Amino acid sequence: MIQAKQELLAALGEAIQELNPGADLAAAFESPKQASHGDYACTVAMQMSKALKTNPRALAEQLIALLQAKPAFQHWTEALEIAGPGFINIRLKAAAKQAVVAEVLAGAEAFGHQPANDTHVMVEFVSANPTGPLHVGHARQAALGDSICHLFETQGCDVTREFYYNDAGVQIATLANSTQKRLQGLKPGMEGWPEAAYNGDYIQDIADAFLRKETVKADDREFTGSGDVNDLDGIRQFAVAYLRHEQDLDLQAFGLKFDNYFLESSVYAGGQLEKAVERMIAAGKTYEEGGALWFRSTDYGDDKDRVMRKSEGGFTYFVPDVAYHVNKFQRGYTKCINIQGTDHHGTIARVRGGLQAQDLGIPQGFPDYVLHKMVTVMKGGEEVKISKRAGSYVTLRDLIDWTSRDAVRFFLISRKADTEFIFDVDLALKQNDENPVFYVQYAHARICSIIRRWVDEESGDEAKLNGADLSLLSAPTEAALMLKLADYPRMLSSAAAGLAPHDVAFYLRDLAGAFHSYYAAERVLGQAAELTRARVALLAATRQVLRNALTVLGVSAPEAMSREQATTESA
Repeated sequence: MIQAKQELLAALGEAIQELNPGADLAAAFESPKQASHGDYACTVAMQMSKALKTNPRALAEQLIALLQAKPAFQHWTEALEIAGPGFINIRLKAAAKQAVVAEVLAGAEAFGHQPANDTHVMVEFVSANPTGPLHVGHARQAALGDSICHLFETQGCDVTREFYYNDAGVQIATLANSTQKRLQGLKPGMEGWPEAAYNGDYIQDIADAFLRKETVKADDREFTGSGDVNDLDGIRQFAVAYLRHEQDLDLQAFGLKFDNYFLESSVYAGGQLEKAVERMIAAGKTYEEGGALWFRSTDYGDDKDRVMRKSEGGFTYFVPDVAYHVNKFQRGYTKCINIQGTDHHGTIARVRGGLQAQDLGIPQGFPDYVLHKMVTVMKGGEEVKISKRAGSYVTLRDLIDWTSRDAVRFFLISRKADTEFIFDVDLALKQNDENPVFYVQYAHARICSIIRRWVDEESGDEAKLNGADLSLLSAPTEAALMLKLADYPRMLSSAAAGLAPHDVAFYLRDLAGAFHSYYAAERVLGQAAELTRARVALLAATRQVLRNALTVLGVSAPEAMSREQATTESA
């Protein structure tokens, strides 16, 4: 069906140019809202009617006449019909729909993927300060970022996952001070405990390890505690290394590995920040006022100009952000995507403006942003706000320990990033169809079970599925399932272009639903041998696409699962 759709779209493009030479109008199909209206819908006639000053239904009639003369439409379509104000509904021949089964089986893990290209994409996400364990907001970033990376990889892009470490500034000083106070025997709530401090139990863990003179290793550093309570600089370096190691463990629990870790301190050490500031001054985009250096960010759509260097000295936080993104561009990444919380919305205009002021040819709108809202965790019908380990928030590892890596990844990607999300721990633990990740994974496991029975009980041979007589797949639920399989490559491309990995989760639920409906309507095993083989081939293709899409989300595809009996009886 993929080949059929490509040939039909090419023919539609030819017909558009014949009707309206030079028209800048892409050939595209839509999915009809009702299956009875056909397999594809085309709105081109309505789109062209204004430019051609012609009634859209009359245009649709002309377009149909042109399309029916095209070999592709003669070969792949059964009927073309006009509906409403000028829609063209297209009904495919059965062979066009059935072809997708062989296409999926031939493509296997690569089905839906595009050939490799020269696009270098960097996705920067999580980027947590090394001051504590990763929280549920970081978990949502991790799920979004890794899925977006997988999406671009399916589109043939070369993708780099980067983690930006803010290893300088006030927060690091607060971390060192908090650890030193623990070393001195103080605890939160006691007299002498700082108001600005980190209160979680993990601070005591750091202090204890420092006193034991342990050696901690992170991705790029190794540090041994001196055990000296007065060694504040040593405490700072030890605490940062300790927490970077802890965050590495958080990421391992999530099944996530970064390609590169970038230190904020390197922007200062390498003189990159000063060079960025000098370029902005040379471009005439700064001015002095009140002893401070200001950036004319209103020239780039910001609501007010922003301080770059404070009157008392030191740069504001958006300046190293500009220098960091100059570094990204100079490393050859023409497409960069930042996954951040919605609280970073105000920085977008000034960072992009600062990059334009560099006069380095950086594209407008660089970088792209995906901003996410925070996560509310519910357990036992009540909101969970505090983790003993972290002191003031629920951690990523809390969620994984309470549920599973698969549940955390799937749940946190199952809504648009800019919507509030409630993570229901009790729902994530359910082994029934109410749980969306279980619903999808169970479809895969159920197909695996059916195919195993076919092999064991009917001497089936998976190696011979490519030779199945697909013309036997004529039931309405089979057609619906095959159309959903054929939509997978388009969905991937659209989700990547829109930075919308939630589309993959939506697709998976729809595909699982189409499978469950099909299996409820048609018997697979125990039929005539050729019919059974054709239906098993359809199931094998469905299993493959389920597995491929779950892989994009970083979720496993179990081959065996059990469902709660109560749900089975009520289903």
